[in-house]
Amino acid sequence: MSKKQELLSLTVLDQLHTAGAGYDILRYISLPDVLGSEADTLLYFMGKNLARKFEIGSLGDVVYFFEKCGWGKLELFKEKKNELIFHLLSDAVVQRLQAPLQANFRLETGFLTEAIYHLKGKDCEGIEEINHKIHQIEFKIVFID
Repeated sequence: MSKKQELLSLTVLDQLHTAGAGYDILRYISLPDVLGSEADTLLYFMGKNLARKFEIGSLGDVVYFFEKCGWGKLELFKEKKNELIFHLLSDAVVQRLQAPLQANFRLETGFLTEAIYHLKGKDCEGIEEINHKIHQIEFKIVFID
């Protein structure tokens, strides 16, 4: 049996239909219980692993993935020599931030970091900042020299 795994087409996302509440319960209640104190780190690496499983050939594919997964509308805000800054906005983000659950965006950060690594061919790390005032998430993807 071959260890090389075939990448999934983004069209797979069109075949999946779920309501958000079940997903949020699993993500913000069940997963942290199972993952314990390492939840943030593991979610980041789960996101990176997820990005490795899909055919991503452009930034448009990343934006499409975010929208299809219900993660929100991702846009490249600023491009610097050693850093990309993205903003994530949507009604879903607002609802997640207003919910009585501890929302985080580590899965999205990991996914975005790995996708950018594949698109740019440069090692990078991602961090996210939550701006509760305007209900926006800012992702910084920093290239490592």
